[in-house]
Amino acid sequence: MALALAMGAPARAQTQTTAAAAQTAQPDLVLEAHDAQRRKDRKRLAAINEVAQAQRHPLAPWIAYWELGLRLGEVSQPEVTAFYARWPGSYVEDRLRNDWLLELGRRRDWKNFAIDHPRFQMRDDREVACYALLVEHLNGRNVAEPARAAWIAQREGDDGCQLLASTLLEAKQFSPADVWLKLRLSVEALRPRAAKQAAGLLGKPVELALAELQDNPARFINRKAKGGARTHTELATLALMRVAANDPAQAADLMRGRWEAELPHDLAAWAWAQIGRQAAFKLQPEANEYFERAFKQQAKHKQPQPEWSSETMAWAARAAMRAGDWPQVLQVIGKMSPADQADPTWQFWRARALLASAADGAPGEAIRAEARGLLLATVSPLTFYGRLAGEELGLTLPLPAAPSPLTAAERKQAQAHAGLNSALLLIDLGLRNEGVREWNFSLMRMSDRELRAAAQEACDREIWDRCINTSERSRLEIDMAQRFPTPHRQQLLAKSREVGVDPAYVYGLVRQESRFVMDARSHVGASGLMQVMPATARWTAKKIGAEFRPEYMMDRDFNIKIGASYLKLVLDDFGGSMAMAAAAYNAGPGRPRRWREGSVLEAAVWAENIPFNETRDYVKKVLTNSALYAQVLGLDNASLRKRLGPPIGPRDASPTITPEEQQ
Repeated sequence: MALALAMGAPARAQTQTTAAAAQTAQPDLVLEAHDAQRRKDRKRLAAINEVAQAQRHPLAPWIAYWELGLRLGEVSQPEVTAFYARWPGSYVEDRLRNDWLLELGRRRDWKNFAIDHPRFQMRDDREVACYALLVEHLNGRNVAEPARAAWIAQREGDDGCQLLASTLLEAKQFSPADVWLKLRLSVEALRPRAAKQAAGLLGKPVELALAELQDNPARFINRKAKGGARTHTELATLALMRVAANDPAQAADLMRGRWEAELPHDLAAWAWAQIGRQAAFKLQPEANEYFERAFKQQAKHKQPQPEWSSETMAWAARAAMRAGDWPQVLQVIGKMSPADQADPTWQFWRARALLASAADGAPGEAIRAEARGLLLATVSPLTFYGRLAGEELGLTLPLPAAPSPLTAAERKQAQAHAGLNSALLLIDLGLRNEGVREWNFSLMRMSDRELRAAAQEACDREIWDRCINTSERSRLEIDMAQRFPTPHRQQLLAKSREVGVDPAYVYGLVRQESRFVMDARSHVGASGLMQVMPATARWTAKKIGAEFRPEYMMDRDFNIKIGASYLKLVLDDFGGSMAMAAAAYNAGPGRPRRWREGSVLEAAVWAENIPFNETRDYVKKVLTNSALYAQVLGLDNASLRKRLGPPIGPRDASPTITPEEQQ
């Protein structure tokens, strides 16, 4: 029903029965409401909301949420409370509560905040968490430790965490040292707003100096940086960090020439660690030496455990792995936080470092036993390092046994779930972001069986991303048919074999790229099952002698053919290396070509040293997916180590794909 027609007879709309309203409810109403919300057209959205409520439209709660959200800064608590009461337990109730808690925080209405916050279910908003800690502080509770952790972990500046920090600093529960740490971490993470807010807590001179050193760090370090007082050395350290981001070697020269002697040991250690991190990110061989200097300086400090970020510690370990310095790998992992040490990545590499130490003549049996224990704790057929650990131990890694089938009652319960149905309606309308959020909210506190039943609803509807992601949440009941489905099987197998590329590898890549969503489109313009960029598709079509038009990319068979053909071209260009080809598919062939320069590395070490977090994760998941799909499809070569391939180093021949021909 078009909006103009619906608005023409409001009296009739309000007298319709529920059944008739459900029959006449039209998806256009929701799309018009979404457009009005996007355009911030209050009058139009209010009118649509009136019609939707009269119709008892199945997505009326969303339309009401959008309408109230546009005027949230003006409403009172009773109106919000009435909204909660109308749709209790729903996603939009909790979503509005999140928005309202932020508004109450901005209003400094701590009384209503304290009443509302305990009912907030998602608890995934860091600014709300900061406001909540502030309310606890105002009520006389000691929240210094969790408040410091929340503030330090804050990624970008916001009102709630800044107010919490300033209040606790004034109360002397935070110290200036805490603020300087936050400032250094914000500069390291390239979070300018968070850095500016932290500097503001230290006074206007620090805020002005930060702006100057951010703008031109080399000039600041050469003309204005000083030793002596802690404020001066902290600012000098920030400037050195910014120099290192552009040129680690220049920052290292500055440290050797003057600043290593003038900085306190903890700041000298911090500066060297940042130089090491930037050099490691650039895959420079000097990175490990810079980190060694950092640890030597830190050892001279009265608190030998550094408060460096997890990312910096990870790059210290990667630099040592790249240098083949296994004792340094052990030292770095030993200084990581307990949570990071428990991560399968670092459990695996600690085990490998221990085995290398035993091979180098250290007392062998006890070390090998410790390494074996770490590997056993890591083993899983479903993860990158879990599979590598199993293969390291010589174990066979069968697929998990299929759980017992879902009952009719379990299927009916999922089919009747209001939140899941609302999410599916939104996804059908093309409002995928909204649908995914409501779907994920609906999964909260579900049992493994309930998750499998919800996943099966998505599978049956061929909404493959919800099918896979939902099934992956179950811990004990692992349904491989849901987690690693094989849609478009006939076409994908045929096209893969036609172009001469492993079908399991193609399946593994598609699962990671698009989750088999046919109309998937990335923020950079990649489209379809295989998420090929238009320029890459055009180039590939020319290479294989196929006609190309942009609209062809939404055709399933053409998309598979172009994507598989491009993957084959990239594989051939990288000598059959699945790891480098996956990196090229994600980041363009020019980057992995640069990343292979330098020492010859074991393929797993090379993959762990990929500079881009997204591409590193992508390569691991594509290769793990491909090994699992080899088992699912009954194909050969399910070994992850074999799929990683031989050591990776500089190539002899010139590339056949130029850097401009990037994905």
